[in-house]
Formats: sequence, C-alpha cells, structure tokens
Amino acid sequence: MTSTSSVPAIAVRGLRKSFKGTVVLDGIGLDVDEGTIFALLGPNGAGKTTVVRILSTLIGADGGEVRVAGHDLAGEPDSIRAAIGVTGQFSAVDNLLTGEENLVLMAHLHHLDRAAGRRRVAELLDQFDLVEAARKPAATYSGGMRRRLDLAMTLIGDPRVIFLDEPTTGLDPRSRRMMWQTIRRLVAGGVTIFLTTQYLDEADELADRIAVLDHGKLVAVGTAEELKRGIPGGHVRLQFGDGAGLDAAARALGEVSRDDEALTLQVPSDGNVAALRALLDRLELAGVEVDGLSLHTPDLDDVFFALTGHPTETTEAHQ
Repeated sequence: MTSTSSVPAIAVRGLRKSFKGTVVLDGIGLDVDEGTIFALLGPNGAGKTTVVRILSTLIGADGGEVRVAGHDLAGEPDSIRAAIGVTGQFSAVDNLLTGEENLVLMAHLHHLDRAAGRRRVAELLDQFDLVEAARKPAATYSGGMRRRLDLAMTLIGDPRVIFLDEPTTGLDPRSRRMMWQTIRRLVAGGVTIFLTTQYLDEADELADRIAVLDHGKLVAVGTAEELKRGIPGGHVRLQFGDGAGLDAAARALGEVSRDDEALTLQVPSDGNVAALRALLDRLELAGVEVDGLSLHTPDLDDVFFALTGHPTETTEAHQ
C-alpha cells in the first residue's frame, strides 16, 4: 500500500545507543511511510531488537531524534504508547487464561468500558479465526494460534503503528502464511508495520522497504528489488539448440561464460529491461536463434551476505 501522507509514521535521525561501553546503534536514520511495511534485517547482535525497544519507548536512547505517529519520543512517550502496538519475539499470552480472557484483560488495561471491550474482543476473535478456541486455555493453542492471539491482543487499542519483532519465529509454513495474510490485511486498513525478521523470504514477500543493519549502522535501505540489483551476480542464461548456435552467439557477445556440454551461455546482467532488449537485438542482428532464455538475479540471501559478510542467521541476540 502506497502512502499519500507527507509525514512519516516513523522518523529517526542520528539514533545512538550503547551498553556498557559497547556501541550498539551508531547514529542510524530512517523513515517509514504510513500504511506500509518496513523490514529491518541484520545479523545476530546487530541491534534490531534494540531499535524496536527504543522506538516503542521500552528503553531510552543515548542520542538522536525520533518521532512515531507524529509524536516526539523524548517529549511525548505516553502519546506514542497510545498510538502503537508491540508484538515481541516471545508471546505475551497468559497460558492460564482462555483466549477470550486474555483479550478481555487487554481491554481492561486499555481502559475500555465493559460493553466496548466485549465488542472489540468479539471482533478480534472473529478476525483472527479464534472463535471456536475462545473458551479454551491458551496453553492448549498451537504455535500459530498463540501468535494470532498475541497479535490480536496488540490490536485491542486499535494502534496506528505496530512493531512486530520476529513475529513468525518457530511457526510452521502454513502458520507463517496465515500470519502474512493477517499482516497484509492490517496494512490494507492503513496500519503501519515495522517488522524485524530472521527470514529473508518473509521480508522479500511482505516489505515495501527494507533496511539492513550491521555493526550498529544502516548499510543499505531500499526496496527488495533495489537491493538485489545493487549486488553483482545477476545473469541471463541463454540456451541453444546446437553447437553452431552456441559458437555464433559467443562470437557476437564477446566475454561470456559458456557451457559446451549444456549448450548454454551465461551473460552478466542486472535484469534491466533495456539491457535485456539490447542483448536480444545483438543476437538477432547476428542471425542467432535462441532456444531458451532465463533471467537469474541475486536474492536477499546474496544481498545479506554481500552487505554484512555473514550468512543468514536464525536467532537475534538481545541487546
């Protein structure tokens, strides 16, 4: 969803944080448009959770300026708390209560009167497909059900900005997909999502914009496609019907990687349409027929490794 607002839902300038003399955030800055999904990626210990904890007013910053939902973090923390929701890496669900009782408790904490609270609880149980399980103890819920309940509890106060810190960790593929659908519905309704995730396919699937954090600094910000295009390794693979066609194409294209056994050429390319068109024009001009063509671009794993020097990690260290 593309925002039409000129005021970001989250605006960060020069954010700094240290723990016991170790710099965790070293002057980062970012903007998150309203009604979009912004994903923050980074290796273990990069400071992703620290960013979420600061932006959601759970801990203080050592320096910098932050505005969330139009409110200044330093001067208006209560206004920010009233406008946001937070779902952390670990569920806030009380196992001794039923799903409905967990939601009713949250409604009380948000100072909703009894009637309004009951209406909101009923809406959320229906929205998150928890009606049949509403009267069952949360301890009996599956991992996916618990995460849906956790997110439903976050939504009791109808937040404008939601921080999702590793929301699908430990879920099976079906439950992850269901959570993705829920997140998309929220954004379609105008909610802004700030997402940290260990799953690069999740960021690729959901995020309008992605930032990569490494050693306390943002090393890249952009759309998934922009980040991929900035990494070398993309290529076009051309398939030919015989050796003569392969030879003719190799002569026409110059420095390329060839596989005589497979009758293929690999031509470096960033996937740009104009460059692809020029490549085909050169082959046509040389009278070369191509049996098949496939475009291969780097994925977010390649981006992550190129920018951080680390392979994808599966856990986030708590700062």
